[in-house]
Amino acid sequence: MNGTQDLSFIALISNAHLIVQLIMALLLGVSLISWTYIFKKLFDVRAARRMTLDFEKTFWAGGNLHQLYQSASSNRANHGALSRIFEAGMGEFIKGKQAGAASRDALDVGAILDGARRAMRAAFQREMDALESHLAFLASVGSVSPYIGLLGTVWGIMNAFRGLANVQQATLSAVAPGIAEALIATAIGLFAAIPAVVAYNRFSHDVDRLAIRFESFVEEFSNILQRQSR
Repeated sequence: MNGTQDLSFIALISNAHLIVQLIMALLLGVSLISWTYIFKKLFDVRAARRMTLDFEKTFWAGGNLHQLYQSASSNRANHGALSRIFEAGMGEFIKGKQAGAASRDALDVGAILDGARRAMRAAFQREMDALESHLAFLASVGSVSPYIGLLGTVWGIMNAFRGLANVQQATLSAVAPGIAEALIATAIGLFAAIPAVVAYNRFSHDVDRLAIRFESFVEEFSNILQRQSR
């Protein structure tokens, strides 16, 4: 191999074909966005898990539900997803009882409970939508990035072999730089994909566990409201 050839990482990227450089830049940009979402989602899921645990401890401590509702509705920004689900259900339950008391008709307990349950399910969907944000992007990065990197590799190898037509004798030193710079695209694609896949699997598991806790709370709280409405 020719000793004057610079096969450093930076030199290979700077000497790569324009198409390969564009693919590398795209993958690096996607990787940067992916890592931004990974750290954001890490903090969001940890905060949601911590606030859910805190609210569960407060709720099952046996305090007054009306006082808990006032506390949750007065400071929504500092309360977690489970607190907002409780607030939606309890608020609809209180409104239903007040509307029934003001009406001359008999109080329809079933309709009030159904309204509270629907309010909690709607709040549940909103909270899950927030928790699942950016997960689709991580899944796309994990599945598509290796193929984008492979495209850059194929293009670079084609360009390297096409360059052999301009030399009289094909040697390894002539084709090695082109192949090496092409393989960097695959390496960058894997660098973008692997963390995204790991993060997606981890966050999906954490979000699913939170969803189970939310759904269990909706059912348990519905039973409590049913007992209180008798």
